[in-house]
Amino acid sequence: MTAVPVATGDLRAPALLRRMACFLYEGVLLFGVVMAAGFVYSVATQQRHALVGVHGMQAVLFVVLGAYFVWCWTRSGQTLAMQTWRIRLVTHDGRQVRRVRALCRYVLSWLWFMPALVTVWASGLKSSAAVFTALAVGVLTYALLSRLHPQRQFLHDAVCGTRLVDWTNQRAS
Repeated sequence: MTAVPVATGDLRAPALLRRMACFLYEGVLLFGVVMAAGFVYSVATQQRHALVGVHGMQAVLFVVLGAYFVWCWTRSGQTLAMQTWRIRLVTHDGRQVRRVRALCRYVLSWLWFMPALVTVWASGLKSSAAVFTALAVGVLTYALLSRLHPQRQFLHDAVCGTRLVDWTNQRAS
């Protein structure tokens, strides 16, 4: 399904609070995807203990999540959470995102989490509270950095030539 490009004047970013609400809702929805993929992986590998094959599980989940996002972004420009919050991913000039650009965006979107995860790993933190706090601070810092961009876009969108746009007043394609 090919989306009709929108006029350049209609490409305004949704409010940061709305994008963060969509981010949280996406996490809730992805819980089911991660659980299903984890179940399939553990059955296929006959995993009997959670720490056995943990790196394989992480690799599989990375690929499964990437396939989900790339498929959604290239098919309609929206994941289920983005449809709910009426946010759409388009190229800088308002066109449908192609596979390579979507894949680039997926890989670079891990910038949300990598600084916090590296900090947790390097410092040897093990408690759930410490990990959660580091991730929360990292995600909020990354989100607030979008305020420095002229169009209020996230760093990974600026690098990949994509943008999140408000799709509230647009007709569905």
